[in-house]
Amino acid sequence: MHQLFGLVLGQKDLSRAGDLFSLDDAEIEGSLSEALEQIKVISSSQDYRTNDNDQAVVEICITRITTAIRETASIEKHGKALVALWESCLEHNLKPPGKDEDTPHAKIASDIMSCILQNYNRPPIMALAVPVAVKFLQRGNKELCRNMSSYLSLAAITKADLLADHTDAIVKSVLQGSSVNYCFHLWLHPQSCERYTCKRYSFCKNSYL
Repeated sequence: MHQLFGLVLGQKDLSRAGDLFSLDDAEIEGSLSEALEQIKVISSSQDYRTNDNDQAVVEICITRITTAIRETASIEKHGKALVALWESCLEHNLKPPGKDEDTPHAKIASDIMSCILQNYNRPPIMALAVPVAVKFLQRGNKELCRNMSSYLSLAAITKADLLADHTDAIVKSVLQGSSVNYCFHLWLHPQSCERYTCKRYSFCKNSYL
């Protein structure tokens, strides 16, 4: 891991976290997966939800990492570590405690989501991401669900068969009111619709109409 990343994450040093943006993307690119793994350790600690310093360090580091991944076009190299951190958020509470508020792990999930799912036209990344993404649809966070469904609708248009194995989970989310947008795309693509029973398909179609 790059020395500065090691210092910031190892010591959870908020005072040095901003210095990460002074480094060239290429200089830190080789350290990104290891840094993501360390962030996963920090965010999984018992006191993370109440530790403002650790949350700030993680937020800054994720922003630096996702920026570097975009600028170096290295999503396929670091996609596995990025999705692993994203999936770890599912182990924690994602329901907002109040209006215009998010839990610490919902913030992580949101910050990572666009970096992953904007690559909806890259099948290797979507193969990693879609099984995790559909799990977020039923976790009680409407904003996450809305944004997730928008990205996955694009994935459905580009390569619908990536979603076919997850039809049941998506339809369940639709019928619970999570995302009507999804229903349209699944209804549109025959390879997904064939997986419905007649009763589910009818209900889904009527819900959209």
